[in-house]
Amino acid sequence: MKPKKENSNKRIKKEKPVKTKNDKWVLRLYVAGQTPKALTAFANLKKICEEQLKGKYSIEVIDLLINPQLGSEDQILALPTLVRKLPVPVRKIIGDLSDTERVLVGLNILTVS
Repeated sequence: MKPKKENSNKRIKKEKPVKTKNDKWVLRLYVAGQTPKALTAFANLKKICEEQLKGKYSIEVIDLLINPQLGSEDQILALPTLVRKLPVPVRKIIGDLSDTERVLVGLNILTVS
């Protein structure tokens, strides 16, 4: 068998969400109880959403201490974790979301030049 030759001219496209006036952002924040880190993550997320998405978002907080099975759908490995379900593609950010610029880039609200 001959090994496959790789096409060096292939370009990798980065997926970008399609944004329209009616886009609704669906965000899930996975936490483990009401720890200081979880409360900070929620407060930071709420602030970012109010400033950047202006009412075009929904936040679902999932406490894995109460419903641990819910973490398997999004393959949660660390807490707190933010998952952007919509717009696609799905994106994940781990931590207390205190680095606003990193969160904006991670959610694809802000692009790096």
